[in-house]
Amino acid sequence: MSSRSRILVVDDNVDAADSLAMILTLDGHQVRCAYAPRDAITLARSFRPDVALVDIGLPEMDGYQLAGLLRSAPDTSRIRLLALTGYGRQQPQGHDPARDARFDGYLVKPPDLPALQQALARSIA
Repeated sequence: MSSRSRILVVDDNVDAADSLAMILTLDGHQVRCAYAPRDAITLARSFRPDVALVDIGLPEMDGYQLAGLLRSAPDTSRIRLLALTGYGRQQPQGHDPARDARFDGYLVKPPDLPALQQALARSIA
């Protein structure tokens, strides 16, 4: 990916978040990590990321709820949101919680680098 972006990684698994942040940093992006939903909201407001990679299985509130809060606040509503989960895509027919939460894309953990780069390119374009 040629353009440098500001990316927020939200994951309660510190090792997973930090590893993903390291890969994205090596790819030329400016990256910050939040390990809890409330911290993600605060960091999103101050860091002003272009994209947030949001784990679905978070404590306190899940990634869908976090996405809803980010989408409803004027200062974070334009962040491109990519759902990141180890749950896979097995959802009941006709129901897609990631789409309902207005995520812009969906990646299964751990995302391979080409899939991650493509998702970011689509989100930032």
